[in-house]
Amino acid sequence: MPAPYRATDPVDFLVVGSGAAGGSVAKELSQAGFDVVVLEQGPYLTEKDFTHDELKFVFQNYLINDIRKQPQTYRTTAAETASRDLRMVYGRQVGGGTVHFNSNYWRFLELDFRERSLWGGIPGTGFSDWPITYSDLEPYYTKAEYDIGVSGLAGANPFEGPRSQPYPLPPMPVKSSGVLFERGARKLGLRPFPAPVAILSRDYRGRTACKHCGYCPRFGCEFASKSSALATVIRMAERTKRCEVRADSYVSRIETDSQGRVTGAAYFDARRKERFQKAKAVVVCANGAETPRLLLMSHSNRFPHGLANSSGLVGKYLMYDLGTLVSGLFEHPLNDHKSIDVTRVVFDYYAADRRRGFYGGGGIDCRFGSNPITHAILGVPPDLPQWGSEWKGLVGEYFTHTMSSLAHATSLPMESNRIDLDPVLKDAWGLPAMRVTYRRHPDDIANMKFLLARQREILEAAGARKVWDLGPDDLSYSVHLMGTCRMGADPAASVVDKYHRAHDVPNLFVVDGSSFVTSGRQQPTATIQALAYRAAAHMIESAKRGEV
Repeated sequence: MPAPYRATDPVDFLVVGSGAAGGSVAKELSQAGFDVVVLEQGPYLTEKDFTHDELKFVFQNYLINDIRKQPQTYRTTAAETASRDLRMVYGRQVGGGTVHFNSNYWRFLELDFRERSLWGGIPGTGFSDWPITYSDLEPYYTKAEYDIGVSGLAGANPFEGPRSQPYPLPPMPVKSSGVLFERGARKLGLRPFPAPVAILSRDYRGRTACKHCGYCPRFGCEFASKSSALATVIRMAERTKRCEVRADSYVSRIETDSQGRVTGAAYFDARRKERFQKAKAVVVCANGAETPRLLLMSHSNRFPHGLANSSGLVGKYLMYDLGTLVSGLFEHPLNDHKSIDVTRVVFDYYAADRRRGFYGGGGIDCRFGSNPITHAILGVPPDLPQWGSEWKGLVGEYFTHTMSSLAHATSLPMESNRIDLDPVLKDAWGLPAMRVTYRRHPDDIANMKFLLARQREILEAAGARKVWDLGPDDLSYSVHLMGTCRMGADPAASVVDKYHRAHDVPNLFVVDGSSFVTSGRQQPTATIQALAYRAAAHMIESAKRGEV
């Protein structure tokens, strides 16, 4: 750890958030010789803090935002009165959501960056091309994969764009679910491939390979085999002695001077004492929900509608985590609760197809996804007994004989879907609570129904004795937080430029899922991290030229 930087001395860069984006930016800037302070609202946990306590990490939400302290409200349209509810879920500790994610690490495809050109406009949406292409981002996908350690098989995905290098590690061993999924998919003429994951299939750069414990999603990795920001880029940044990570630092606003330049950030420390850190530039990487909230709270006479919000688009075009889950019971034991979550994926339904009659597509994977207590509550199909001696027998059978398929669907950007400030509700620090307004576009619903039918076909072709699903109607919460500070060339139609610099503020950068123009097919972490590497390269070049 470096000696703490003094609050009165402006550091070169102040980074808000320490997840996939914030950790990567901090690592790149500090390795380039800049002084960096990272403010993270959650605690600094390490491997010794991670256990397989399902009650603590799943049911008590130990690693995510606590709605008792950080309440949210939700409504489907602006005409409704929002009610208190949890809709935006994110990691709240050093390393952010990468600490407890399931580690799917898909690159976006070439088509993801130019779908408007391929498809055309969609009524009721802000469907647009990105201001960058896959080829612009490809070197940074590669850099991220090698820095953190990603396991996969280059060339196996027939739809993937060109790669400058193979994955640094071979794919993880296939699970029972992967074998069956591949069998069913190939019967249907589909082309399954090994899932690329941010988990080590072999020892890598001083970290040990996966131990196949089966506790990836919702849990931290006690072996540091999961390639989280905590286990990788944060520690690389700290080793430079130029990066200080301040945990339990809850940022309340970003301050600006009379020229409209940011000067630093005000925050509450662990004792809820107000502090201020000066900075020559600020990089907001707080996630696609907290980032727009922070910008809106940072209003001033010069920025009366929120910082970097001359377009009026901060918080708008929220894209949600949409998908469908289908489960199947098989004759022989699978024991799929062991090892990592996902080992096989199909992208055959990824591209939108006009013959379907709607816009949309998805990637489909196979998984189990339940730990013992969660399975006991949710794992038995709803048409069977949910209590009593018969239920007890079913719990044991279904725990060892079940696999599921999860489709990761598109979410159209609609201006009416947004994050803003609740006019009444406050959080534990007295700040305005987050208000979520979201409803699905009709094409999103049609796409989910289409993918659900395809998932059933795959499981039936794989030999499932029983197949069931809960339908596409439960919106639930979102963990992939995208689109609320979109990037673009036109300052009137976007919040940041293609390098993530705010159009309105020359020394403010916004780097996380909020910059996404379209949703891809979810699984945004690889793209968030690649964008962060690209943005950091621009910051370094600009700072050396004195342009920050």
